[in-house]
Amino acid sequence: MVEKIIGIALKNRVIVLLIAAGLFAWGIYSIKKNPIDAIPDLSVNQVIVFTEWMGRSPQVMEDQVTYPLVSNLQGIPKVKNIRATSMFGMSFVYIIFEDDADIYWARTRVTERLNYAQNMLPKEVVPSLGPDGTGVGHIFWYHLEAPQMDLGEQRALQDWYIKFALQNVPGVAEVASYGGFQKQYQIVIEPHKLTYYGLTLMDVLKAVKSNNNDVGGRKFEMTDMAYIIRGLGYIKNIEDIENIAVSMRNSIPIKIKDLGSVQMGGDLRLGIFDMNGTGEVVGGIVVMRYGENANQVISDVKAKMKEVEKGLPEGVTFKVSYDRSTLIGEAVDSVKDTLIEEMITMSIVVLIFLFNWRSALIVIIQIPVSVAIGFILLEAFGISSNIMSLTGIALAIGVVVDDGIVMVENSYRHISEAQEERDPS
Repeated sequence: MVEKIIGIALKNRVIVLLIAAGLFAWGIYSIKKNPIDAIPDLSVNQVIVFTEWMGRSPQVMEDQVTYPLVSNLQGIPKVKNIRATSMFGMSFVYIIFEDDADIYWARTRVTERLNYAQNMLPKEVVPSLGPDGTGVGHIFWYHLEAPQMDLGEQRALQDWYIKFALQNVPGVAEVASYGGFQKQYQIVIEPHKLTYYGLTLMDVLKAVKSNNNDVGGRKFEMTDMAYIIRGLGYIKNIEDIENIAVSMRNSIPIKIKDLGSVQMGGDLRLGIFDMNGTGEVVGGIVVMRYGENANQVISDVKAKMKEVEKGLPEGVTFKVSYDRSTLIGEAVDSVKDTLIEEMITMSIVVLIFLFNWRSALIVIIQIPVSVAIGFILLEAFGISSNIMSLTGIALAIGVVVDDGIVMVENSYRHISEAQEERDPS
């Protein structure tokens, strides 16, 4: 069988060369198309359902949120397992699907079940899906360098400007903010004043909620003009909150400032983010969408950051905290260096022992064609180019070189012996 294949190849050299050239071109195309990352994605195929209900104990979250969700999410096709955890004010449900299930099909199925499960949850509780990223999707971290801004202003800049801009980058599932203080209006009520006026905290909450709202009226026509009537009532500053009327006493409004004080503060924090011991920083974590090219997404994020940086306040710049593209570049460069080194070494070995440049050329051609075929298979089986796969290719190059040298030397010896038999002189 092997002799027939060799014979056919020798009789059809042009066809063999065209096939080799076609495989090499196909491999180059596969290299450009195949997603490249530093870390192989070994995480499970899962959809996360996150529910927040602030102030509730883990037991309440388990009984009123987690258990109804887990019960209603049972029975979804291709589900392997459902895991859940309840903590103070938060519930997490992890729906693990089979490996062959499409992640976006799975998210659609979960959303369908959540629409029904919503009826079994408390009125103010709304579950939501987590980002369509994996456990190794944290590909890029950055922080702000803003010595003239406090942490609250930096966090507001990150949440309301930078985050939304970077989320528009193709391949980005989420930009998670970290550090700093989330600004909020804080109303500090004095209990004895509530008792004096005969009010409760719920009265204060209802008054603030109802007074922070715009209302629409109807159209008012006068002669040939039409006017739209609107009531503008959104809160814009601390004074607006202080002047909200909670109740009336003898035709005199009882305002928030009569019951306590209003201040601008930061939300409760469970930790801080420190940069190399120099102090707290504010930044974001870019989470890559499932199945995307990490190297390309990082490149697009960096380009977008350059555009966003033009609109930042004076003195505010981006600093990179973690960039996976560095590791990706080193992995690719390692394979390139190995390929070049082995091609040079193999050529020297063949030339020294055989003194035939055609034999060396035959072995040299084998290396890039073999690597190209390897990337064709990676693309066909949906495997990304990462440290593991690239390392395997680098190791395989040595085997290809060894086999090529042995086969070329053996062929060269048989040809020499045949020539000697033909021409003994």
